[in-house]
Amino acid sequence: MRPSENAVSAQPKSATPLFRRPQSSRLPKRAIIAAVFITYRPTAMAVIIHTPEEIEKMRELGRLAAEALDYIGQFVRPGVTTNEIDQKIYDYHVNVQGGYPAPLNYGNPPYPKSCCTSVNNVICHGIPNDKPLKNGDIVNIDVTIKKDGFHGDSSRMYAVGSISPVAQRLIDVTHEAMMAGIREVKPGATLGDVGHACQTVAENAGYSVVQEFCGHGIGRAFHCEPQVLHYGRKGQGLVLQPGMIFTVEPMINQGKRHLRILADGWTVVTKDRSLSAQWEHEVLVTETGYEILTVSPASGKP
Repeated sequence: MRPSENAVSAQPKSATPLFRRPQSSRLPKRAIIAAVFITYRPTAMAVIIHTPEEIEKMRELGRLAAEALDYIGQFVRPGVTTNEIDQKIYDYHVNVQGGYPAPLNYGNPPYPKSCCTSVNNVICHGIPNDKPLKNGDIVNIDVTIKKDGFHGDSSRMYAVGSISPVAQRLIDVTHEAMMAGIREVKPGATLGDVGHACQTVAENAGYSVVQEFCGHGIGRAFHCEPQVLHYGRKGQGLVLQPGMIFTVEPMINQGKRHLRILADGWTVVTKDRSLSAQWEHEVLVTETGYEILTVSPASGKP
């Protein structure tokens, strides 16, 4: 099947059906996931074209998500637990930014924490816990803030203490895969162009792209159309238009792409226990190209 055929699924009436526990640990054939497991459905709904007023709100929410990731970096060190990180994210979203952590109690079963912390071989949706981080770990922290009816969603990789050159290379290549995909975004381009660019960078480096999970549209809904695959063929899939906003968030494995979902129904790990990395940005399609809405205010870097 072409990537465009894989990606079709109905936009739900609410975000909740997109964020739920699978009925079994076996993924249905060619299932596509927007942030968390969804079942394949054969029809597609229209992608939202955001108004100028909505775009301004999304710029604000993207900045808030990026500020939260800037803030939390100082606490990522050996001996700190991911539960401690999660509590600080909650406090920052609520008490400093005046918003609310969208993941908390979201979905079915309800997600129990305010952010996702995916350590080492965890691909995504790692649930914060009381296990201390140790020197040499790598961790993805994924935050989504909700405020004034809009969402801001972003994630970054963090090194815990001193990490190996092998782990650093995976982090760097994954970031470049994301940026290669983002650089393809412009009116008239396709989502296949974005996915192909991500895939090419990752596979040329000897890594694999997770195919069961993808990026997603975002705005008033946490997750909506389009579904953004991180692999594909040039010229295939949805044609991009100004005003679309979606995430580009490739999950890249050091080993093979295959995965398994743990008994908690959320945590996704590499089947071969190899390291995995992910970066995520929100991207607006502009009249002439793209705008990243979640650039770090502290560094000015995407």
